[in-house]
Amino acid sequence: QVQLVESGGGLVQPGGSLRLSCVASGGMWNIMGWYRQPPGKQRESVASITSGGDTSYTDSVKGRFTISRDNVKNSVYLQMDNLKPEDTAVYYCHAAFRFWGQGTQVTVSE
Repeated sequence: QVQLVESGGGLVQPGGSLRLSCVASGGMWNIMGWYRQPPGKQRESVASITSGGDTSYTDSVKGRFTISRDNVKNSVYLQMDNLKPEDTAVYYCHAAFRFWGQGTQVTVSE
């Protein structure tokens, strides 16, 4: 049974940082990553990473977010720096765009 469990969300002020973690079980996948769904909007891709370490980011987070993974721990991480109010969303971890976590809320507000 495949399971992805996210953690690390919360409330942070603009300019602050958060680190999201996702631990996967039940399989191994080449591509893992993060999506987010802002309030009232569609889910959008944030970043992805291959097992070899190749990364891609949506333009709005380039230079602020860093995705990484630990293949031994079957985990993927998202370091988010210089957060902005428009980063407020539920963040979802995925494996191969097929399996999804339950989501973790990130709120950027004064």
